[in-house]
Amino acid sequence: MRYRLTFITGLAIGYVLGSKAGRERYEQLRKSARRIAQNPAVRNTAESAALGGREVATKAFDKVSAKVGDRMPGPVAERIRALREQRGSGEDDWGTSNT
Repeated sequence: MRYRLTFITGLAIGYVLGSKAGRERYEQLRKSARRIAQNPAVRNTAESAALGGREVATKAFDKVSAKVGDRMPGPVAERIRALREQRGSGEDDWGTSNT
């Protein structure tokens, strides 16, 4: 899915940059892209994907830190402890909102 989206985005950018349709078509595409980006359903889907990604990253972080354990250097272990404490506080510093 990610590669398909990247391909489609690249195709659209290439079309806009290489198009001989002129400024009018460019403005039409730009307005369509802005309308799609501001659509609440699209924004909610993007935020849901970000939340899912954070959950997966948290699980991976827990598994790796549990396996590595005491073999980490002191500064790295301290940073992991700080991240765990921060995560436990319930604050969200990822820049997303619950709208």
